[in-house]
Amino acid sequence: MKVASLIFLLITLITSLVSAQDTKQEKSADYLSKSWNQVATGMPAAWYGSDEAKRVAENVLVSQKSIGGWEKNKPYHHPMSETEKAGYMKGKSEIGATFDNGATITELKFLANMYSRTKDTRYREAFEKGLNYIFLSQYENGGWPQFYPVRSGSVAYSGHITYNDNAMVNTMEFLRDVFSDRKEFSSLQLPNDAKLKAQKAFDKGITCILNTQIVVDGQPTVWCAQHDEQTLAPAKARAYELESFSGAESVGITRLLMSLENPSKEIIASINGAVKWFEANKVEGIKLERELDQDGKKNVVVVADKNAPPLWGRFYDLETSKPYFCDRDGIKRNALADIGSERRNGYSWYTNAPAALLKNYPEWKNRVNVK
Repeated sequence: MKVASLIFLLITLITSLVSAQDTKQEKSADYLSKSWNQVATGMPAAWYGSDEAKRVAENVLVSQKSIGGWEKNKPYHHPMSETEKAGYMKGKSEIGATFDNGATITELKFLANMYSRTKDTRYREAFEKGLNYIFLSQYENGGWPQFYPVRSGSVAYSGHITYNDNAMVNTMEFLRDVFSDRKEFSSLQLPNDAKLKAQKAFDKGITCILNTQIVVDGQPTVWCAQHDEQTLAPAKARAYELESFSGAESVGITRLLMSLENPSKEIIASINGAVKWFEANKVEGIKLERELDQDGKKNVVVVADKNAPPLWGRFYDLETSKPYFCDRDGIKRNALADIGSERRNGYSWYTNAPAALLKNYPEWKNRVNVK
């Protein structure tokens, strides 16, 4: 009887060990199926001390530009060949560091997570280098370009102050987390002068936001997705991204302003002006649907629906205040159906993001005691 019990216990133990090992292997492989942003910022805290995380960190370290930033759209959590690593080493001094699509900010958050679990000083040093890159790339007027050093030629627009895809807002929120010593960054024990620089850069960014807000007949409205780094006027980016009122990027900017404690009269006026613009520029009575065209390809179409919740255009004409749509030829059209399939289905021309902002607005007014 005792022998049978021992055999049963032994089998149970072996089964448990095998199961645990299988589970561990599954979890180890899980991160490869995730996006880089999910891996960099959304894994369980303990994972950032794992061997897998350390291998990823080596990729992040080797790919950091000499100036301190990173390129965009790189899956640093995927295995990197020696040839790829050599390419990053060779290109360290080349232009390419950017804030576009979350680049640089995502890598810095990852390094902070790594240092928190490992205390490897290389991660802290790389973080400080990246933080200095943010300080270095800020214009005197408080704005940030999309790329720094600034590129030339057909992509020179990336030198504009860039709100597009929330690039500047993401950078500023990161800086606020740094100088506020949020738990994600407290383990770095950054010197006070670095945190003071972060706060100063953030404050300059707020000044830039106020100075770039488009004013019409003396009233503040919203922002363009990019503004000229010299004149602060709305600026063009890609051929289909013309000067405009932005119904999309302006949401993130307004939310950032609404998150400030003890806002000044100028900030309150800025928020009120933006909210008034969003209220006045709803697109009602339509909805977007995806259908299959005659070739079996997905196609976005605008459908009349009087009960549909409001939408806002991505871009509004600065003269007419009407939404417009654009192909790569740079010619404005009045209807989504008037542009070609490639841009019609490959770009977000409408947004519903302002709806939640408008819903939160009364709560903000109560919080800051605005009548």
